[in-house]
Amino acid sequence: MWQVKQVMTANGFQALWADILLGLVAILPLGLLFPASQSLRQSGAARRALQSENLIAARVHGSEAHTWAWFTLGYAGALLLFLLFVLFFIANNVAVGRTFFQLELIANSFGLILQAFWINVVIFLFAGFFSLVWGLVVAIAKLLPGKPAQPIRFIATFYTDAFLSLPSIIVIYLIGFGLPLTGIGFFRNLPLEALAVLALTLTYGAYMAEVYRAGLESIHPSQWAAARSLGLSYGQTLRFVIIPQAVRRIIPPLLNNFIGMQKDTALVNVVGVIDAFNQARIIASNDFNLSAVTTVAILFILITIPQTRLVDRLVERDRARFRQG
Repeated sequence: MWQVKQVMTANGFQALWADILLGLVAILPLGLLFPASQSLRQSGAARRALQSENLIAARVHGSEAHTWAWFTLGYAGALLLFLLFVLFFIANNVAVGRTFFQLELIANSFGLILQAFWINVVIFLFAGFFSLVWGLVVAIAKLLPGKPAQPIRFIATFYTDAFLSLPSIIVIYLIGFGLPLTGIGFFRNLPLEALAVLALTLTYGAYMAEVYRAGLESIHPSQWAAARSLGLSYGQTLRFVIIPQAVRRIIPPLLNNFIGMQKDTALVNVVGVIDAFNQARIIASNDFNLSAVTTVAILFILITIPQTRLVDRLVERDRARFRQG
């Protein structure tokens, strides 16, 4: 333990923080004594109840002992994984820690990376809004009724099939580099950020369209019939009756697509946009250290986890509403 402290202090950790971290690592295994002792106590109580032929009490205490035993095993497994990570972190004179978590470099580069990360956020917000609108247009086009709309349905279907098949990075590369090369004035004068928004909108518009289509098709046909019988046109039926019901059902999968789009904003670095990842790569190449990239990862985690928990909450709310009828 003393050698580990020496290595940590030699690589930038203050002695106080090193003592606190090592103390926590030493104390954590002792916390397993409580659930283990509870399991043994309940097991002893079950044995005594069985000897006195009190089967109900024996089963209750046996169940409690079983629960506390699994509790101990579960936390022991989690603690083992944590200790393995700590050992990996301090391996080779804290080589992993210095490579990915050099605190001084993280602190010095945080301002630049946060400023560049705002580019990712702006691209995500614009692409998210446009892909929502474009996806709804494509979904409605795929569901247009009648033979006259067959060519439109075919085009919408081909679009979704094509862009669902293409990796996002290829679309970003083709649009980011290809459209300016065409010499068309409008595309030639667009900034790289706008081209990135266009690429992500086209890509995720296909995903959004499929989610919208699933939601629209989940509405019972009686809703269409009732609205048309009241004299509403096809467009009015969609606007006032079908779409509001469908959107409530597809919010969780839409948010999942938003999370995927948010992560894919890091791909815009292939066309030269100075986003957070590109800024971190520049810093990493100058300092021969990946701690700046770790900062980008932390920023993405901080804005993604709340959205993920929100999706889980919405899914659970829908399940509860379904169970209640």
